[in-house]
Amino acid sequence: MIIDYNAVEWKENPGFKGGEGSFNNKMYDDGTNKMMKGCLKPGCSIGYHKHEGSCEIIFIVSGKGKLIQDDEEFEVSPEQCLYCPEGHSHSLINNGTEDLVFFAAVPKQ
Repeated sequence: MIIDYNAVEWKENPGFKGGEGSFNNKMYDDGTNKMMKGCLKPGCSIGYHKHEGSCEIIFIVSGKGKLIQDDEEFEVSPEQCLYCPEGHSHSLINNGTEDLVFFAAVPKQ
């Protein structure tokens, strides 16, 4: 299967999971798994939340930011893969000067 994100419209999600600004994404959801291309503009974030019943895998494509996972902070940059296991919490913050673009997968929702 090929998912062509060029054919998917951006969706704006203001205050996503309690975050600042808007999280924009192009999502594929088959009812069990979610795969998305995401973008956080400078100063925007995905709020701190816990993964129950699923994990999340995020691959940073461009931009820089900060990951908060289980109350620890990490700087993130392109070509890094972030993993939040089931039962753990995380947030993603664009504290840089350009868009933070990434792909994410949330299996078995």
